[in-house]
Amino acid sequence: MTAGPRYPALIKALPSTVPFVGPEVQERQRGAPFEARLGANENVFGPSPFAVAAMQDEAADIWKYADPTHFDLMAALEAHMGCPKGHIVIGEGIDTLLGYTVRLLVEPGDAVVTSDGAYPTFNFHVAGYGGTLHKVPFKDDREDLDALMAKAAEVDAKIVYLSNPDNPMGTWHSGADIAAALENLPEGTLLVLDEAYIEFAPEGTAPEIACDDPRVVRFRTFSKAYGMAGARVAYAVGARDLITAYDKIRNHFAMNRAAQAGALAALQDAAWLEEVTRLVTESKAEIARIAEANGLTCLPSATNFVAIDCGRDGDFARRVLTALIAEGVFVRMPFVAPQDRCIRVSAGRPEDMAVFAAALPRALKTADGGTN
Repeated sequence: MTAGPRYPALIKALPSTVPFVGPEVQERQRGAPFEARLGANENVFGPSPFAVAAMQDEAADIWKYADPTHFDLMAALEAHMGCPKGHIVIGEGIDTLLGYTVRLLVEPGDAVVTSDGAYPTFNFHVAGYGGTLHKVPFKDDREDLDALMAKAAEVDAKIVYLSNPDNPMGTWHSGADIAAALENLPEGTLLVLDEAYIEFAPEGTAPEIACDDPRVVRFRTFSKAYGMAGARVAYAVGARDLITAYDKIRNHFAMNRAAQAGALAALQDAAWLEEVTRLVTESKAEIARIAEANGLTCLPSATNFVAIDCGRDGDFARRVLTALIAEGVFVRMPFVAPQDRCIRVSAGRPEDMAVFAAALPRALKTADGGTN
């Protein structure tokens, strides 16, 4: 009998973990569905009706492989971003594109800089390729631009990761501040700028960066504002040499052809995007109202979720989260102190907000040991 596959030492040393536990797993564990799904920052208002129709129309041809050049969607994205040909790569979600980026640049032992408590899937990829993560703390509940650049210089980082707007806090930097911070980016370091929530952010949040700037690669997605998280469509914008390099490693036939058609239709429906952002703004205001009614405060948010400050430490916030899950409300929370004093609640429909409004006071009472 053979001993099985011979794993590299790096892979043998890694834990078999998943960065996020999906709500479906939690539903199976609790033996009941959630009444309000408000934890994954999905867009519960859904995709453009034109996107749905485009995907349905494509279903009959799903036997075909998708165009590996993504020609139609690529042309629309180039026009959308104001980029000439050769500056965009399309992939199956930002998570996959982040993984490709790390694979392109990081060898075992290479330094990578991020914020302590920032998006864990990026860290997952760095660990998977043997990179060494260097983390700096948030400052005033925002990622610290100056500290990120200083740490990159200190450790000669291959990559600096920054999400703007930020997940998990919903905070943001102005585009002008990011452009200014770029001047302190060490030579040979790439800024990975995750703009997954940019469509929800105030005007001026997106920096003015030329498509051919070799210092930056920007990531955007159809998962959030466009309401297509399950379709897994995202894209990265960067200098031609970097974008061309993705062809060395990407899965050329990974993109679902129905998802490509839906993304193209979604991109062309500006009216639906405007409606979704309006609905998200209204829902975030309702989340803030519910929080205030329970003696809690919210952080300003440029995303489709709100971080609610539970007013104590992480242990108390975790008890609140656990109690909310028991009440049938799926939410998540930051996992690093002091940000873990908060829970994170995604924008939802009025019926979702009604469930949350009823559950929150009970969850706070349970977290407090049953006292008022």
